[in-house]
Amino acid sequence: MEALVASDIPTTLFFYNPNIHPVAEYMLRKEENTRFAHKLGMPIVDADYDSERWFDRTMGQENEPERGARCTTCFDMRFERTAEYAQKKGFTLISSTLGISRWKNMEQINDCGMRAAHQYGIHYWTFNWRKQGGAQRMLEIAKSEQFYQQEYCGCVYSLRDTNRWRQKCGRARIHRGVKFYRP
Repeated sequence: MEALVASDIPTTLFFYNPNIHPVAEYMLRKEENTRFAHKLGMPIVDADYDSERWFDRTMGQENEPERGARCTTCFDMRFERTAEYAQKKGFTLISSTLGISRWKNMEQINDCGMRAAHQYGIHYWTFNWRKQGGAQRMLEIAKSEQFYQQEYCGCVYSLRDTNRWRQKCGRARIHRGVKFYRP
């Protein structure tokens, strides 16, 4: 977001994350995005939290691994909604910051983004936000803004699987909503 503002690329943030579970986690993440968008003077669109549609769409994929078919379904759903909104509002380009996370598969994300953009007759920007110090800058901003530190992707299955892995490794379960970056 900071890089887009600095480059004078007119940007609108579209927050659509029906995958995030539970709703308290969703609200916390949305509030962090909204706060930073307002700080940067960037418009933000708050799309509906239609988790029921997300559960319907991912039904049968409950045991898929992280980066598996369930993630593709989730990304497809979110990019389709983004591209639909963009087309209706006259935007010609969409992108995503999902790929800044080292836990995400850039190719998977970009494939989903390009597929949705093509479906709606717009373009998808495959910029790699990890490069040129992007990942490091993200951490610096997270610390200076004291952002909430997300410890799982967001969906109920990611939470379940992360907690199972932690238990297997002798680590404490995730305590949502309590861990924040510190400067």
